[in-house]
Amino acid sequence: MSFRAIPPIHCLVTFETLARLRSVSRAADELCVTASAVSHRVRQLEAHVGLRLFSRGDFSLTAEGVAYLAQVRTGLAALQHLPARRGGEETTRLKVALTPTYARTYVMPRLETFRTAYPEVELTLQVSIPLLNVTAEDADLEVRFGTGGYTDREYRVVAAGEVTPACSPAFLAEHGPFDGFETADELRQARLIRSPLEPWSTWFAACGLPLREPDAGAQFNDLGLVYDAAAAGFGVALVRLDMGAAWFDSGRLQRLSRRAVPSPNANYICWKPGTLERWECAAFVDWLVQGPGPTPAAAQKLNAG
Repeated sequence: MSFRAIPPIHCLVTFETLARLRSVSRAADELCVTASAVSHRVRQLEAHVGLRLFSRGDFSLTAEGVAYLAQVRTGLAALQHLPARRGGEETTRLKVALTPTYARTYVMPRLETFRTAYPEVELTLQVSIPLLNVTAEDADLEVRFGTGGYTDREYRVVAAGEVTPACSPAFLAEHGPFDGFETADELRQARLIRSPLEPWSTWFAACGLPLREPDAGAQFNDLGLVYDAAAAGFGVALVRLDMGAAWFDSGRLQRLSRRAVPSPNANYICWKPGTLERWECAAFVDWLVQGPGPTPAAAQKLNAG
């Protein structure tokens, strides 16, 4: 006898909990997951069984939902162990393209929280090139770094940051001190590290300085390389407070000004129309936009405190 692939057990448990409590927030509290995870698990289950189980307004069950709930409760009561993954069961795969520094500094340290919430998703991450929007191969979702306004994709902002000038302690000791790094004289006495990803014109305009974008000096097309170059003493770089936090926290970079100004560029999560009809794509977008939260190590420190 052959059977259809069994729905993921956590989806069945979530369905039963939401049907019983009639509240996403209460179900999330009972299951120790986010409200977004509850919604996506129900969508996943509905996609799996091909039925609409809830009326969307008040979470009352549809006729199909009532009939299925009885079967689910009977099955859950009979289960003693989680069913092993069957060789023929289809894997839920998700491919995401990320810009290098955003991936290393923001996504990877927190990725465990997504894996814990959605263990059935087989995630593939690949690198995209900032501004050029080039990926090694097609991806379901893509993080782009730029000014937005993309006409070939739907998108949402995931990280709009502020920038401030910074350099290594050694460079500061040799070429400083600087008094806010907001005058033409101070800027001229320092080597400015250039990048098309973070133009110096942003800082010049904020300081009211009629200076042109520098056309000489070290240049890098990856923000992580910019920050590493500044930490190695190449000169002064414009550093994002969010993505440069690791360099600041470790003392490899020191701020030269208390001021921070909005960057013209941001990180956007992008997708082709219709992509979010797949529950796993919508789940990842929600996880990224809402903020993955602190890293596991940071969470342990908070709990200990």
